Amino acid sequence: MLKFLVVFIIFSLLFAVQFSNAEKPESLSEAPVIHKMGGEGSLTPEECPKAYNFRCSATSHKKTCLFYCNYCCKKCLCVPSGTYGHKEECPCYNNWHTKEGGPKCP
Repeated sequence: MLKFLVVFIIFSLLFAVQFSNAEKPESLSEAPVIHKMGGEGSLTPEECPKAYNFRCSATSHKKTCLFYCNYCCKKCLCVPSGTYGHKEECPCYNNWHTKEGGPKCP
C-alpha cells in the first residue's frame, strides 16, 4: 500500500508541474502580438509608404518603382517582403498585370 501511495504522489506532482509550465496568456491584451509579414491585406494604408520605400530601395529606377509600388499597395494593402521577388506572398500584387501582360507591381 505504501508503494502505491508513493507512486500516486509522484505522478500527481509530475502532472501538476506539467500543467503549471504550460504557456497561456492571462488575458487577450497580454497575448503577444505577431505581425504577419507579407500577405494580402496585411498592411494599413498608413503603413504602405514604409513598405514600398524598402521594396524599392535597391532599384536603379526608384521613381518608377515607388510610383507603381504605391499604387499597388493602396489597392492590395500588401507589399512582398524584401527588395525583389517573393510576390507569391501577395496574390493581388502578383496577379495584377499591364495590358501587355507584364507585371504591374514591382
